[in-house]
Amino acid sequence: MTSPDAPTSHVFSRKLTRTSPRIVRGEGCWLYAADGRAYLDGVGGAFVVNVGHGVREIADAIGRQAARLAYVNGTAFTSDPVEELAEEIARRSPGDLELVYPLSSGSEAVEAALKLARQYCVESGQPARRKVVTLSPGYHGNTLLALSASARAHYTTFFRDWLVPVVRVPAPYAYRCECRGVAPLCPSCSGAALEAAIEREGPDTIAAVIAEPVGGSSTGASVPAPSYWPRVRAACDRYGILLVADEVLTGAGRTGTWSALEPYGVGPDIMTLGKGIAGGYVPLSAVVAPRRITDVLARGSGALLHAQTFSHHATLCAAGVATLRYLRTHSLIERCAAMGPVFHERLAALRELPCVGDVRGRGLLAGVEFVADPASRAPFPRSARFAESFAAAALEAGLLVWPNVGQADGTHGDLAMLAPPFIVSPEEIDLIVERFGQALRATVDRIGAIA
Repeated sequence: MTSPDAPTSHVFSRKLTRTSPRIVRGEGCWLYAADGRAYLDGVGGAFVVNVGHGVREIADAIGRQAARLAYVNGTAFTSDPVEELAEEIARRSPGDLELVYPLSSGSEAVEAALKLARQYCVESGQPARRKVVTLSPGYHGNTLLALSASARAHYTTFFRDWLVPVVRVPAPYAYRCECRGVAPLCPSCSGAALEAAIEREGPDTIAAVIAEPVGGSSTGASVPAPSYWPRVRAACDRYGILLVADEVLTGAGRTGTWSALEPYGVGPDIMTLGKGIAGGYVPLSAVVAPRRITDVLARGSGALLHAQTFSHHATLCAAGVATLRYLRTHSLIERCAAMGPVFHERLAALRELPCVGDVRGRGLLAGVEFVADPASRAPFPRSARFAESFAAAALEAGLLVWPNVGQADGTHGDLAMLAPPFIVSPEEIDLIVERFGQALRATVDRIGAIA
């Protein structure tokens, strides 16, 4: 018998200790709740909503495709939306990346990309190449191989015995590095640490290096130095190692270019995409690879050994096609590039607020790192739960942000991410800054009260 005080929702929520506002409508950069409150979506939900909420053209494209052909088995058939999505992505992809494997989530794409790298090594006669090199801090997803490649202690604690070992290299995280991103760069920021790890582990044992070209939430949009990725690319070329660019968060224009690697003048061997390629209208991701890799599989096993029921899904791909065409028709990636300097200029005002250690990023992606002491960069104790408290205060102020913790040393560290839709206006940016400041002052007052 159900208690009269029992909760009425049967949803297994992602957060089990709080009741979430029920959103009933989205429009532009705004979300509207059942109780009448309006929230400014300062982070695109989860870095997903790039074209804005409520775009009728995308919704209509989904409906038309679902009515005509919702699903066919991707191992037996192709469909027009799958072919069109692959063409749209291939047209934008760097270098020789031209084959697109559609999936549903970023974790799936990372899982598939790493399995592709390993399968390629085995089928090309290099079975000793079994290791993966990753950056720390870093995040690549929640399926077990993707989680293994991640460096988020609070995610991996319960599952450590199920994870595979990877080679971890300090990320180019200028705010936390001894060089502070200023020449002469430290080994982490220059790429020397990654080269040394490759040589120490044995280059012939390494299948792939995987990393986000610009830091995601794990390093709060930390941007590597201009020389970093060319040096890493050169090392991978020298030793025959595949470079996998995880662009699930940073790709599809979020940093002002289709690929966040583009300003560095290098391309990866494999790329993962997600989040923004369907704008949040459906779950969609992709692995993008060159024929020089897939041809090896074609001559051997004949397939990527990563079959999933909802890969190559007609309706999901139709949403992706509509989103990418909307981005192109409305020049939204170009708008993101143009609004980026405005965004970061306005955000610079946050540096004057208490407990702000750094504000950084590129395009419409930014991270604000909170510290107990800006001079020493000392983080708050984890017990203060500063980032979580700030996110709650921001929600109360009508602003959505993305909190993250543990970036300073694996346990301590607090930051908040901002990544508004590409259609954000200067006035809405001002409102983001205003509400961010309001929430931060409320958080500082609370933390001070309990300290």
